[in-house]
Amino acid sequence: MTLTDIINKYPFCKQASSARYDKACREWARREKLRTGDKNGDFKITEKPRAEYPRPQMERSNFDILNGSWDYAVISASEYVRKGGRVDKTDGKILVPFSPECDASGVGRILDRNEVLIYRTSFNFAGRGKILLHFEAVDEKCEVFVNGVSQGVHEGGYLPFYFDVTSACREGANALEVHVVDFSDSCPAPKGKQTLSRGGIWYTPQSGIWGSVWTETVPENYIENVVCLPDPGGAQVNINITACGDIGEVTIKIYDEGREIISAKGAAGDNVVKLGAIKEWSPSSPFLYKVLIKSESDSVRTYFAMRKIELVTDMRGYKRVKLNGEYIFQSGVLDQGYYPESMLTPPSDRAMINDIQTMKDCGFNMIRKHIKIEPARWYYHCDRLGMLVWQDMVSGGDKYNFAVIGALPFAGVMLDDTRHYKAFARADETERENYKKFVGDTVKYLRCFPSIVLWCIFNEGWGQFDSVAMTDYVRSIDDTRLIDSVSGWHDQGAQHFDFKSYHIYFRKFRMPKKEKRCVILSEFGGYSMPVKGHMQMPHKIFGYKIFRDEKTLRESIDKLYTHEVVPAIGQGLCASVYTQLSDVEEEINGILTYDRKVNKAGRELLNNINDRLYFEHEAYTTHADRQAEENLAMREEGGDPFGE
Repeated sequence: MTLTDIINKYPFCKQASSARYDKACREWARREKLRTGDKNGDFKITEKPRAEYPRPQMERSNFDILNGSWDYAVISASEYVRKGGRVDKTDGKILVPFSPECDASGVGRILDRNEVLIYRTSFNFAGRGKILLHFEAVDEKCEVFVNGVSQGVHEGGYLPFYFDVTSACREGANALEVHVVDFSDSCPAPKGKQTLSRGGIWYTPQSGIWGSVWTETVPENYIENVVCLPDPGGAQVNINITACGDIGEVTIKIYDEGREIISAKGAAGDNVVKLGAIKEWSPSSPFLYKVLIKSESDSVRTYFAMRKIELVTDMRGYKRVKLNGEYIFQSGVLDQGYYPESMLTPPSDRAMINDIQTMKDCGFNMIRKHIKIEPARWYYHCDRLGMLVWQDMVSGGDKYNFAVIGALPFAGVMLDDTRHYKAFARADETERENYKKFVGDTVKYLRCFPSIVLWCIFNEGWGQFDSVAMTDYVRSIDDTRLIDSVSGWHDQGAQHFDFKSYHIYFRKFRMPKKEKRCVILSEFGGYSMPVKGHMQMPHKIFGYKIFRDEKTLRESIDKLYTHEVVPAIGQGLCASVYTQLSDVEEEINGILTYDRKVNKAGRELLNNINDRLYFEHEAYTTHADRQAEENLAMREEGGDPFGE
């Protein structure tokens, strides 16, 4: 399979640009150019952006970040095929890892589905050992060439991949080309909120390289992957090592804040290490064990944490969440992970830290990462800062049917997702299998991050199918986390899922009666306010409920929590997710403006609200359990706990 073969599969690659594309380009041209920052100024993008090692869970010392200025060209797909993929034109410079649509890239134009984006740069090879070429994310289908030799094709815009390029390399400088096509919402591949029909909750599409690119030098036989699987109950961790070739015996060293506490021998495969007394991870105490794994010729650093998330039934019969054996109310924000100058790509490590720490400083203990997979360093910062994460799967499917995703649920109609594939934009069986594989690959990739405590498989019916079977599939890969199978609507029945998951924007939230599952308010709020000078699309704004001044906005947010969320805790509510962390394009319902420079809701108010949520939850769970224990004791003594 080559990129030419992929282009030949899709007739629209050779068609003229659509009216949708032309309209999207016109609207995108009207954007205001904002820069992400805080009260102290912008987060500056350097000549070599995001230069930190991209994989904290698999860190090596011999690496070279290739981010920076590359040559680029755009050519029609028809001409690309005619030339057999051999293209020598150059249109200018692009700053990798930013998509050409981004202002940060220096290009600022949307790639059409009938175009091919070509990148060129070079990298050095010392000529010793092997050299691996890594890509954090390329949207959406690409072919990679080293010194003119194809190294392979990758399909899928959200997960990392790499090639062993040793056989194509020579000592010294080596030419690298990456050829990319992106069909956006013209094919059923995972695309999240990207669409040419942008507007409202749907955003401008982007393409090409949008994650870090780097090389690393490894020995002939090397450690390929490490997966740490903690077992808090057994006070042990299974460190699974995958090797390329025979790495022989390895030494595993575990550290507690720089102090070596364990040194054990191991090998490729499972290595169960007993810890004895353990330190647990939580938002208030995000302790990480550091690990060094050394073979005769290779070494990597990683980390893990000891934490357990589970559903339990409290003494009054409500399903609730426990973290490390203690009840916890999760108060979170929805986070799309977009930035004004760089879209899906965080402009810097500092920008990622700022988002997480700002929400933590406002009292939130959870972020729902919405329809996006972040760089590994984002999850690492959640791990070390103590922020729980609900991780969405990136949605896919054909063109969504508004009646299914935006009308029927409000009429109380929930479709059977094992029979109505076409209605859910999932008619193609092959694409359903492809998406199932993508979900599995996502779970396998992210399961090492302890901050992630929940997987969200489908959101609001977008490309939903076989959700009961998909839930079983995800649980078969990872049974240590909770699962929100169908967030919002098109629920398939109380007997199948962990949660009854509500999205409430246009009516008051009321707790259901006699619900046997754990109840979560997985989206709500969306209160909006325009802030002059901090909007990307000031000519066209969108919000669920728009306020014109800060005082009214803050009073309304306070009232929403006070009258609808806080009282629901005593009736079984165990989590809430406010929409949303920041504005995105014309959607201005963020706590923060799109450039992160204004906190519209206010840190003091949000802390006050979250303090009330946690206090109410602790008071209820403590009182309920104490009262139930007293009632049980009275019954055992022959008394009447109800005084009848």
